Amino acid sequence: MKKIFLCDGHNLAFRAFYGIRELSRSDGFPTNMIHGWVRSFWRLEDDFSPDETWVFFDRGGCPAREQILPEYKANRGSPPDGFPEQLEWVKELTGAMGYGWAEKEGLEADDLIATKTMEIKGEGTEVTIVSADKDLAQLVSPGVKQLLPPPTANPRLGWRMLDETGVTEKFGVSPDSVLDYLAIIGDQSDNIPGLNGVGPKTAVKWLKEYGDMENLIANAGRITPKRFCSVVYERREDLRRNLDLIRLIENATYTATPPQAPNLEKLKDIFGKMEMHKSWEEAQKRYC
Repeated sequence: MKKIFLCDGHNLAFRAFYGIRELSRSDGFPTNMIHGWVRSFWRLEDDFSPDETWVFFDRGGCPAREQILPEYKANRGSPPDGFPEQLEWVKELTGAMGYGWAEKEGLEADDLIATKTMEIKGEGTEVTIVSADKDLAQLVSPGVKQLLPPPTANPRLGWRMLDETGVTEKFGVSPDSVLDYLAIIGDQSDNIPGLNGVGPKTAVKWLKEYGDMENLIANAGRITPKRFCSVVYERREDLRRNLDLIRLIENATYTATPPQAPNLEKLKDIFGKMEMHKSWEEAQKRYC
């Protein structure tokens, strides 16, 4: 069984950025995220031994979703100081370390991951999606798992692998219902508003009773607590809008750089410029 890892580049980059602080080159150029990135991916290699690794990055916004909801992700603001300049080096490292990678203007990394998952899942492959993003749980299925990185606030929890049972234990609904579940409660990280006053327990209860969003809307007059009957009916188009926002694109077209052998000459150059001498020593042990 070929083990293929599909990694959410921006999600992991932000975790690397905040996981290590106050590291910089002698001239002051920040290197904390670059250090954290290398450590994270070498840990993935050591703990899980993937046969093939891909990394997908966001590039710009997502006009299609912003057209549906202009406020989409408007709460995120600008990236922190030190992040953008390190991200370009992270992308250089990604290829030099032998990983495949891709980005496309107007598409999110999650959409590229969803598309790649649909391309490769099936007999002979074991797909692992590496990201903490909740919406990627809708892709978990036979042969497809999600690996959650260690939480920044509690790294001792370590990496956590979610199969279909794990998704159900985490959210209270199966992967097939994650889209409806998130549409009901909303997603604060993406600035998608859910139904006011409706939390995870109520959303799970409704989906267990009515199965999916359209059936829930059709039975708006019967749901409990009764105070939400009119809310669900009056905001039915908002719920459908949320489905369109959270549903991943599974047929995107994009150009990717495929995985290849690690490029030691390029790694030496990057680690030298970043003054990461111990990382270069480790790279030689790993790849020579």
